[in-house]
Amino acid sequence: MTVHRIVAFSSIFALTLPASMAREKENAFRGVQQSVQERTGKAVRWEEDQAAREQALQDVRQLLRKPLTVDTAVQIALLNNRSLQATFEDVGLSAADLLQAGIIPNPKFDLAIRFPDKAPSGTYQDYDVVIDFLSIIMIPLKKRVAKEQLESAALRVADSTVVLVSEVKPAFYTLQASQQLLKRFKLILDTNAASLDLAQRQYEAGNINDLGLAQLQASYSRARLDVATTEAEIRRNREQLNRLLGLWGADTDWQIAGELPEVPSSDLPIEGLERLAISQRLDLQADYLRDTSEARDIGLTKAFRLLGALDFGANSERETDGQQRTGPTFAIELPIFDQGQARIARGEAAHRQARDRFEALAIDVRSQIRELRDELTNKREIARFYQEELLPNERRILNLSLMDYNAMTISNFELFTIKAEEARTEREYIQSVRDYWITRAELERAVGGNLRPRQSAEGKLTPISDSKATR
Repeated sequence: MTVHRIVAFSSIFALTLPASMAREKENAFRGVQQSVQERTGKAVRWEEDQAAREQALQDVRQLLRKPLTVDTAVQIALLNNRSLQATFEDVGLSAADLLQAGIIPNPKFDLAIRFPDKAPSGTYQDYDVVIDFLSIIMIPLKKRVAKEQLESAALRVADSTVVLVSEVKPAFYTLQASQQLLKRFKLILDTNAASLDLAQRQYEAGNINDLGLAQLQASYSRARLDVATTEAEIRRNREQLNRLLGLWGADTDWQIAGELPEVPSSDLPIEGLERLAISQRLDLQADYLRDTSEARDIGLTKAFRLLGALDFGANSERETDGQQRTGPTFAIELPIFDQGQARIARGEAAHRQARDRFEALAIDVRSQIRELRDELTNKREIARFYQEELLPNERRILNLSLMDYNAMTISNFELFTIKAEEARTEREYIQSVRDYWITRAELERAVGGNLRPRQSAEGKLTPISDSKATR
């Protein structure tokens, strides 16, 4: 093969590799998008250039023009969270590793020129061209391991996306509950202010004593403190949500739509959630792939443990008298001292570590689901109890007390005490509804992003079986 042909071949090969890497990266991220779509119903984009970044920013600002719902908040986070975009680069890094695994090593060229100090006066020349043949043999095996590592990275990136969703929802519900409580506290404050103003006039007229006035003043001060505390919580909760949504500057001037949704009247289907999680949790699938990849890698190390180096090439010598001698060369590393003991020990340790982490995660997932499943049922029952029994009773008592107050059979302070009890019950109800939706979001995360069974997408990784996730 002439030098020109070698150069042409190497040029074609060099141009083909980046295109191959781009395809692998695109296919891997398409799997991320499909997994996220299945589990959250939302779209994600990898903003690899400024044009894509500008387009995402336009879409985010379009969503911010209307009051936010939990769904739009999640979508903004998926488009705009910079930490998530940084996580997407893990796919690019693993795709680059896959590219490297398939590259033929460069040949090594050695040239030695020696000049004689007496006749014959010809120059001695020695040429060597060698290539690591063992690395070429191992390319298909290395590519297979790197391919599995790319799949594992894509799964972990998709899981990070699901985790972000599970963080946005509780933050949104917490802020929504705080704003709902603030409206209630301001109403109580206005009522207390009116009651205190009336009590002040009654006190001046001698109709109530010092104790009654002091009690109303204390209640008014407590209402002011509740408003101030809740306003501080709202500011803190807004900033937490701003961080998750990746917002700053003028884009932080957004509003939340409506109030917390009511707790559903019927239970969610909670049977089979453990089995669903085993098939749906992306981090669990990533750990399983890492386990199998480590097993394959240690097998590769053991198979080639005695072949540290295997070089083939050609050597050409030109003697001082002009005689040329050319022939093949062969070099092999003798496994006298280093027989791969350390590499094998490290590989076996990494394999055991990957297997134990996989099994530990599977156990933790099952436990989390059982815990959150029971907690969700309990939170739903508490919220429904407030909604169906406690709140209606408190409101009925308040209405009857208002009638008695108009009939002048109870005092201002007695009516206020009844109002305070009704307000306390409503606050506890709002908090119970908030806790229900937060627990539900946590259970969605524990199951893998979707509480409803799904069909595996065509061409995706086959979910791990229930038996593989247990000892």
